[in-house]
Amino acid sequence: MSSPFEHYLAELGDLGQPLIASKLAILSDLIPEEFRLFFEAWPDIDVVRRRQVLHRLAEIAEDNLELDFDGVFLACLGDEDGETRATAIEGLGECADRSLIDHMTGVLLDDAEQRVREAAAVALGKFAMLAELGKLLPGDARKVEETLLNVSNNVDEEDSVRCKVLEAIAPLSKPNVENLIRGAYHGSNRELQASALYAMGQNCNPSWLPILLTELHSPHPRLRFEAARACAELEAEEAVPRLVELLDDGDTLVQMCAIEALGRTGGSEAKAALQECLDSPDESVHEAAQEVLQEIGSWDEPLAP
Repeated sequence: MSSPFEHYLAELGDLGQPLIASKLAILSDLIPEEFRLFFEAWPDIDVVRRRQVLHRLAEIAEDNLELDFDGVFLACLGDEDGETRATAIEGLGECADRSLIDHMTGVLLDDAEQRVREAAAVALGKFAMLAELGKLLPGDARKVEETLLNVSNNVDEEDSVRCKVLEAIAPLSKPNVENLIRGAYHGSNRELQASALYAMGQNCNPSWLPILLTELHSPHPRLRFEAARACAELEAEEAVPRLVELLDDGDTLVQMCAIEALGRTGGSEAKAALQECLDSPDESVHEAAQEVLQEIGSWDEPLAP
């Protein structure tokens, strides 16, 4: 006689049955026997359905932190479908289990699918940050760094993957990483230049500020956006006058990033500029500024005795 969990797995594989969020919660916190049953049943489910399930689980997990679908995502890391593998990796975004390091380095080096390698690079970025904070074993930290460096220097790798790798390794405050960022910025590849600006913010080294201030005037919207985002990470007060100018930028994404950056840098000039945005006829600008001002207000509130 089938268990309720086996019955649900059969329902999950039935393309005639809708995916109901409340039922998908059944897949949270799988016990070992349920994990085994899921692992056995999953390959027989139609690939389109597998993709749908993982995408929905990722959405649900983001909205409800009480649900834990890591068991499902782990079971799907070896799926034959590249999109499913990539979504599984993305679904493990909050999982810092060191056992993932070997898997992600292997995927980044060997997986045939570009999107999967990109996802693996992003996943390793989380471990690079842990290494920088001294929260990773030395051997694990060394493996993460060496793998990311090797792929970043592989000119035969797809540019999109190298961009993700550059962004992933950026938290490591080491000369070779800074040289990597600098080389990408001064190169001719626009996408790598954009990733280099993002990486400067993640690297948290104030020596990048002159470059970022220059790129806030870039003729390319993507570079202005990434420079503004990096200035937010550095909480660079020197950037405030130019960020205020970007509130009238012709690119909406640049405007939104400038609003967020002004909220991060703070100060009377930034706050006054954000308050002026409340009179903007653009609803998205008004709402973004209002949200940031509310956050600033909560930061300014004195702590209760």
